[in-house]
This record gives sequence, structure tokens and C-alpha cells, in this order.
Amino acid sequence: MPVLEFGAAALAAGPRLPAAGQLDVWMVRRAPLETAAELLDLTELSEAERRRTASFVRPTDGVTYASAHVALRRLLGAYLGLAPQDVPFVREPCPGCAEPHGRPAVAHPDPPLHFSLAHSHGMAVIALSRTVVGADVERLPRAETVEVCTPALHPGEQAELAALDDAGERRATFGRLWTRKEAYLKALGTGLSRDPGHDYLGADPHRRPAGWTLLDLPSGPRHNAAVAVRGGAPEQVTVRWVPPVALYAGQTVDLDADGTVGVPVHRGAEGTTTAVSDWGA
Repeated sequence: MPVLEFGAAALAAGPRLPAAGQLDVWMVRRAPLETAAELLDLTELSEAERRRTASFVRPTDGVTYASAHVALRRLLGAYLGLAPQDVPFVREPCPGCAEPHGRPAVAHPDPPLHFSLAHSHGMAVIALSRTVVGADVERLPRAETVEVCTPALHPGEQAELAALDDAGERRATFGRLWTRKEAYLKALGTGLSRDPGHDYLGADPHRRPAGWTLLDLPSGPRHNAAVAVRGGAPEQVTVRWVPPVALYAGQTVDLDADGTVGVPVHRGAEGTTTAVSDWGA
């Protein structure tokens, strides 16, 4: 599993953007808390990101945030042929008021590169595509969460949950549904300012919003994750884990490290091809 130093040779290679019709998804686990302060490299983060890292009450949350943002900068740097600290972030216009506090984006890439980052309880998901994308990851919900949040869902989603007699199955179904919903709302740029009951993101793909593709992601036994992509199903979906050492000082993510880029593993229900590495298993 080679991990390369981020130097002039890596920058000289130039951009490595996903091909049209390709969706790249990277899963990130939080750096170990006992070694994070010593090994996790925060020098590439902005001052605002470092302040945010230090602001969390629980140290594990701060390390999760830092791990996610180091991974994001290093991935975007590798795709764009830039040093991680030089990735030019901007905010897109808000769909509601047109002010520049909407979806995070990379400034003026040509061809375009869209990304979405989500993190929750020790795990992060980063999705990258040439088209608009939204990603979400959540810890498996508690029964109380399902009970409190279900009345806010679309009527069709509520009916699907009500039809499940087993409480464990209801929690699992709600978890998959909620991550799809958050991924879709992030892709729209609205987040939860849009009524979560307005759009159906339940089990029937034919009832979901037209013009979007929703994909559930493999995410281990303690989380649910999903991606929303504008347009039809991507021709190629590749899901990989960022190796833990790739977050440390003097390291970066090698986009070809495990050899799965572009390698089909199975044909999914949405008609997409998925490749999955076992770094996070």
C-alpha cells in the first residue's frame, strides 16, 4: 500500500480529475486519539479549520473533524495537482438568498470538480465527481431518534417505516433513508433548511426526485452512508478507504495505491459499477 511524499514530483504530474460519468468516493476513519496530536498533520489546514478543530468539547469529535479535512485537502490536492494548503475553496450562492454561503466548492476548476464532505462519530465520506454531488454519513440511529424524527418525514417514507414490525429493521431502514435525504439536501445546497418531509427518498427509486441518482454506500457495521449525484446513474463508482498513515505529516493519498481505480467489482441495483478496497475493513 504505497503512500507517497507530497513533493514537486507529485505536483508536476498535474490534475487527475475523475472522468466524465465517474464518481469517486473515499471513506476516512478518525485518526487514533492517542497518536493524533503527534502524527496528524494540521499544518495544511486553514486558520479557521484549526480553530474549529480546537473548539470541539469532545476530543474525538475534534480529531474526526481534523482527519476529515486533512483527507479532503490532500485528496483535492492530488486530483487538482496542487499542494493541499493551496486548494482554493469558495462558497457557492445560497439557493434561497443567492448570498455566498451555499455549498462548499473548489474555485473555477476547468473541467469542473465537485465534491462533498460529511463526517460523523469517527468516520468521514468524501465524494468527488464532474457533476454536482452530495454525501452523508451518520452513526446508526437510536430508537429514540427514529421515534422523534419520523413525523418530519415524507408521508411515503413514514408509511414504509410504519409497515416494519421489527424495531431493529425499522432503525436500519430509517438510517439508510436519512443519509439519502441529507446527501440529497446537501447536493441541492439547502441542507435541512428545506423541509425534510417535502422529498421522497425511500426504498422505491422510481419515486425519488427526478434528475438525481441516490446510492447507498458500504460503510461498516456502525454507520450508514449515501451519495446523491445530479443526473443519471454514474457509469463508474469507485469506493475506497483512505489509509490511516495518509493523514500524517509528510504523507499524502496515492490515487493509485490499491490498484482498484476503474476496476469493476459488481453491478449494483442502480446500474453502476462499484470497486471497494479493504483498507477500512
